[in-house]
This record gives sequence, structure tokens and C-alpha cells, in this order.
Amino acid sequence: MKKMGINEFQDKLFTGKLNRRQALSVLGSVGVVASVMTPTGLRASQPPLVFDWSGYEVPELYPTYFKNHGEPEFGFFASEQEMATKVRNGYPADITHPCSDSWTRMADAGVLKPVDVSRLSNWNDVFEGLREHHAIRDADGNVMMVPADWGNSSIVYRTDLYEGEESWCMLFDERYEGRLSSYDSESSIMIAGLCNGYGEESFNMTDEMLAEIRPLVEKQARLVRFYWSDNSEIENALATGELVAAYSWNGAVKNLKEQGVPVAFAVPKEGILNWLCGLSLTTVGSGDEDLVYQYVDSWLDPEAGKFLIEDYGYGHANARAFEIADPEAVEGLQFPSDPVAMLNDGIMFQPYPPRTLEKMVNMFDEIKIGI
Repeated sequence: MKKMGINEFQDKLFTGKLNRRQALSVLGSVGVVASVMTPTGLRASQPPLVFDWSGYEVPELYPTYFKNHGEPEFGFFASEQEMATKVRNGYPADITHPCSDSWTRMADAGVLKPVDVSRLSNWNDVFEGLREHHAIRDADGNVMMVPADWGNSSIVYRTDLYEGEESWCMLFDERYEGRLSSYDSESSIMIAGLCNGYGEESFNMTDEMLAEIRPLVEKQARLVRFYWSDNSEIENALATGELVAAYSWNGAVKNLKEQGVPVAFAVPKEGILNWLCGLSLTTVGSGDEDLVYQYVDSWLDPEAGKFLIEDYGYGHANARAFEIADPEAVEGLQFPSDPVAMLNDGIMFQPYPPRTLEKMVNMFDEIKIGI
């Protein structure tokens, strides 16, 4: 049998051509015993592979799991499109972190499985409106995404540098050429639809609508200083004044205000975007199922929620988290007492029809290449 080189081994493991059981077999064949060190010593159970956003690997977000088992394995994605594509192509994650508009792409491909919420000790402390929300369930009522974090997407801008009304069209303002930034994904096309007055139809644009807004997207491509993939990029640029306005999430506003930077989070006249994200279980992973559920349950722990609220500036699914979090931090987020009230007020992220998504991705890539 031909021996596998280390580069080939790593490539096959990452791309999903080699699962972790096969990897352990390869390691065992050369005398390497795989084990996991935890605060209480060595254990043989295979930890889950968590596919998540960078920054969500900190132990404070899964405190009880970390206390009992240490860190699981982590892989990271930069966008939900990347996440869905890699899982569909066999990346051997056990748990991933989609949002309400993206888990359906994986479910339709058969790579997600329903969550048995009876195995989650913190489930009953999740806001009732989130437990029953249609955005986390499939057509048969199965929970496919355990709600975890929620918030807004909008425009963070320098109040001392920007003049004008709060609108999604701020990101297309020619007065600030070279001082704007948008997210490096097809969502920039959706934002152009919002600016153009399409409202919720921006998630399901016809060919005619896409053709109508293409010049607007091309205009933005000429105006932006850069398209970002890491939130720290825009936070640094806004702090120095390199940027005047950028698409972002609640956490960026929190971080910049703590630095004393004069910023505001726009409530666009066309409607602010609302998002709900959570944890989903895949069919392609091979981690210990008990550990998988313990990790998900740990994310729902109120102490995890307290940390998320205070340090990240996002809402948490556990209602008790808001009771134990710093009252000033909670007040500063300006969230309603019930997240469903927020999710119902504004424009909720929705899944794009597959053909629409494909056209949006292709258009965005074509426009960026042509810059």
C-alpha cells in the first residue's frame, strides 16, 4: 500500500475525503495514539469538530463543556456561503453555526439532522418565542437549528464625519468615495436591493430586478475602500477615520464606543436587518454524540449568554442570561425584553432561492473582478 505523505493527509482531512475515524487509523498505523487532554486528564471519547465563525472558539461561550472536557476541535469559516458549501462537500464537522437564512441550504442537501431538544438541559430557559420560531424548524416541525445568538445588521458610521439620513443608500454615497466598506459576500447585492426600495423582495429578486440594480452594485465596488471579511478590519478603519461608514453588526458599535470613537448604528429608513443564528448538527461528523449535545447545551448556559451580551454585544437565546448580565450592558444594547419583538420589527434575513443565490454570487464575483 502506498504510504500517505503528511501534506496529502492534511489535505484529505480538511476537504472531507478523509474522516476522523480514517485519520485515527492512519495515525495508529504509524504508532501515534490520538487522545484529548482535558482539565481532568485523558479520555478516549472523540470530541466534536465545531465549524464556526472565528472568535467563537473562546471557552467562555461553552463554559460547562470546557470545564468537563476541555476544548473541542474547531474549524472556521468567513461566510455562511463558505460554511454551507464546505459542509455539503463533506467537511467532517459535527456542529456548525448557521443563521436562519442559511441552514436550509445544508438541510436541503441532506447534511443536517434534527436536534433532540430533550437532551438539552437549558432548552426550557430559551425565550419561548425563539423555541417556537418558524425560522429554526423544518416543514415537519423538527428543530434544525438551536437558537443561540441574535441581533441586527446595519451600518455603523462616524457621527462626526457622515452627514445625511440613515438609509441603506449610505453605502452608495459618492461623497465618501474610498471611505466606505461592505461585506465581502453576495449580501452586498441584497443591500443594493434594499437601497433600491425592494424591501423583503431583496432576498428573492427576479432577473429583471438583478439587472436593474447591477449598476448600483458596480458603483459601490468603485466607491468602497475594501470589502471586508473580518469585523476587526472595519473597526480599525472606522477608529482611525479611514472609513466613514460600513456594513456591520451590533458588536462593532459596542467595541468602538468603548474606545471613545463617535459612532452610531443606523436604523435605515428602509428597515433594519434582523438575524437569528444558532447551532446545527450535521450528518457528516463522527464525534461522540453525547459530547456533541453537551457542547450545544453548554452554549445555551446562562453564563455563556452573560459573556456573549457583555463582551460581544449580541443577544443570547437564554432569557436568564439577561437577568444575570450587567444591567448597563443590557441597556446599552437597546434590545427589547423579548427578542421576537425585535425579529418582527424590521427585515428578517431570509433564505435565498438557490437559483437567485447562484446568480447573486456570480454577479458579485464578476463585479469584483472588474474593479
